[in-house]
Amino acid sequence: MADTNTTTATTDRGHRKQRVGDVVSDKMAKTIVVRVQRRFPHPKFKKVVTAYNKFYAHDEKREAKVGDRVRIEETRPLSKTKNWRLVEIVERASEVQRVAA
Repeated sequence: MADTNTTTATTDRGHRKQRVGDVVSDKMAKTIVVRVQRRFPHPKFKKVVTAYNKFYAHDEKREAKVGDRVRIEETRPLSKTKNWRLVEIVERASEVQRVAA
């Protein structure tokens, strides 16, 4: 009876926050910077305001590239600033050739 209870507890990760955003940087080792957009009405003026937040996320396989749309999930602190991990790549960025100046 105790075995069935422990297996459900290990597979369920609880209610962890998830965000969807765009990868801004992938230059660090196993770390990506994700910019998340949030739109909300201003409390006083009622105009729709767009706010952005940057999150540092752990990318173990280094699969996300700049411009990709990704889903990240809250996790335990992995470093001083990194508290998120990459869950999936929602949409790949279109391949753009960079011009060397």
